[in-house]
Amino acid sequence: MALVVASGHPAVDRYLAEGFDAVRGMSSRFATAICGHLMRRQTELGIKGSIAEIGTFEGRFFIALALALAEGERAYGFDTFDWPDTGVQERFVANCRSSGVDLTRIEAVKRDSRQMNARELKDLLGPDPVRFFHIDGDHGLESLAHDLALAHAVLHPQGVICTDDMLHPEYPFLVLAVHDYLRAHPEMRLLCVIDREDIVAAAKFLICRADAVALYEEDLMASFRPVQYLMGGDALGHLCVVLTPSPRIFSVG
Repeated sequence: MALVVASGHPAVDRYLAEGFDAVRGMSSRFATAICGHLMRRQTELGIKGSIAEIGTFEGRFFIALALALAEGERAYGFDTFDWPDTGVQERFVANCRSSGVDLTRIEAVKRDSRQMNARELKDLLGPDPVRFFHIDGDHGLESLAHDLALAHAVLHPQGVICTDDMLHPEYPFLVLAVHDYLRAHPEMRLLCVIDREDIVAAAKFLICRADAVALYEEDLMASFRPVQYLMGGDALGHLCVVLTPSPRIFSVG
């Protein structure tokens, strides 16, 4: 049986226990708890900035990030808000309200990220860099490459990019966009793979600058040791952390 993990952030963990399943979406509780923990770690380290998400839908993952904001920070959710119907933005705001999110500190931005450039994104976000950027938009290779470029342009030097639906059987080659991004930006590293919870709640990659890995790596391994895959992941010449709901090592005999 998979182990239950917690973020250690009271508001986030209360949402995971009491409201998470009521919000429609495909994010896993497992990955959400780990990302909430990572935001708590950033706050403890004094890393300040906004959070942003491309592909907000009705807010299941966004709400956890918004609840983890520190004083003075804001959260931005980018979506076309037209699928599966035109009421999705209204439901997003209602879900945020019912989950205890301060609506004065969030913004639902009705934009297609594929139609934005870095300058436009910076103008929308204001002067603060983004300390956590979640990408869950259109799942085409070119779209993910574009969204990664947007995130890179506004990322805090010690910030984290989180990409969704990695290694998903429905999108078997989506990971190539991340590979190309990391090859083009040798200063960036794959910090952690958060394994899938089921066929819908797919794996996430956490990416940060190489000089920021030490801020998170040991903490993730220590905080989530019961769900750590001890072999790690081969990540273009270095080992990354792998966290999985049911860790086990293959054995012969």
